[in-house]
Amino acid sequence: MNFDQKHLKNDGFTGFRSISSLEINRIPQRQGIFAVLAPRGFEPRFLNRSTAGTFKKKNPSLKPDQLASEWVDGTEVLYIGKAGPGSQGNRGLRRQIQEFVDFGQGKPPGHWDGRLIWQLAGSAKLVIAWKELPAEELNAALAAYHENFHANFSKLPYANLVRAR
Repeated sequence: MNFDQKHLKNDGFTGFRSISSLEINRIPQRQGIFAVLAPRGFEPRFLNRSTAGTFKKKNPSLKPDQLASEWVDGTEVLYIGKAGPGSQGNRGLRRQIQEFVDFGQGKPPGHWDGRLIWQLAGSAKLVIAWKELPAEELNAALAAYHENFHANFSKLPYANLVRAR
């Protein structure tokens, strides 16, 4: 599988909106997988300090050399995450993506998955896409995306620090 907009669209992803133009109410409320992609021509420039909020009093920033070692050339996909229904059944893509974006704007998160996104200069230009899936398929789907990505690039997407299983 190629990890670019064309192939994600063919695989059922929709949305493909830049973070700066994202209309949160147009994101489905159901659960699914979402991806953060670099627009064509995006060159990584790493910020010294993340724009993300702190988590359990920990600074989400990494050193530029650590960020550079996570970067994956030859792909548009920077992060692949999931949005489950939550214990109360009131979560999903809309809420997860909103919290993800809020985290990048300095609000405290409930977790800090994907935090490396917020240490990229020009993160507002990054693109978010999503694919609705039944709750019982989420874990396997995320693991398969991570496995396929790793098979192609010998590492996970830039901001995925933990492999889904």
